Amino acid sequence: MSLFEVKNMIPIEIPPNTLMLTGIGYDSNIYLFRDENEGLIVDTGTGVYWHRYFEILERENYLEGLEKVTILNTHEHFDHVGGNKRFKEFLEKMGVSVIFASHRIAADVLEKGDDYVVLSYAYGRRFEPQTVELKLEDGDKLQIGRKKLKVIHTPGHTAGSICLYEPEERILFTGDTVFNRTVGRTDLPTGNFEELINSINVLSTFEVDVALSGHGKVIMKWHENLEVIKKVLGALR
Repeated sequence: MSLFEVKNMIPIEIPPNTLMLTGIGYDSNIYLFRDENEGLIVDTGTGVYWHRYFEILERENYLEGLEKVTILNTHEHFDHVGGNKRFKEFLEKMGVSVIFASHRIAADVLEKGDDYVVLSYAYGRRFEPQTVELKLEDGDKLQIGRKKLKVIHTPGHTAGSICLYEPEERILFTGDTVFNRTVGRTDLPTGNFEELINSINVLSTFEVDVALSGHGKVIMKWHENLEVIKKVLGALR
């Protein structure tokens, strides 16, 4: 992606509550979900381009009126967590209250600063340990304003991977568990192929209108996408 493209990135609005910022370089996609004066930021990329995302968010007034933000990591890889502290610092300078959230397994990795699992070394960086205020379990409800998002533990890509489901809008944040016509790899630390298959089966029970993955484009045909994925996974068994 060229510097021109970075500066002129167009945020993707997913009405009524979600904004998608396509990841730059090695960054994950970054999502802002908000209701009333509360916001949820899903993943933060590597941190290399953090200022570019905030230039867009400020320019388009997406942060206006926010008083509280939860920064949630769908799993513990550096391309999803590397920008955490930068995002927190920026928002707190604006007077916004910020907490970190992740599954308890991912939280343990992040609080220890485990570079082996985080994979920060692959990006030539180190991950500074951070306190995760909200340690989530499968079935927990994460409240943002009046909205409640269900936590779905989906191990396979990593042990601490989760998806988030908002039932009224039938929107699902999938992290690196599910992409368009494929899935996250399982050959990295704490990955597990059989667990991933189980997680896909769990996700197939949800009715989803829009699925938002950690990388790549928006998934609109949820069950059709899962059928393709199941065939691929079945062939690899």
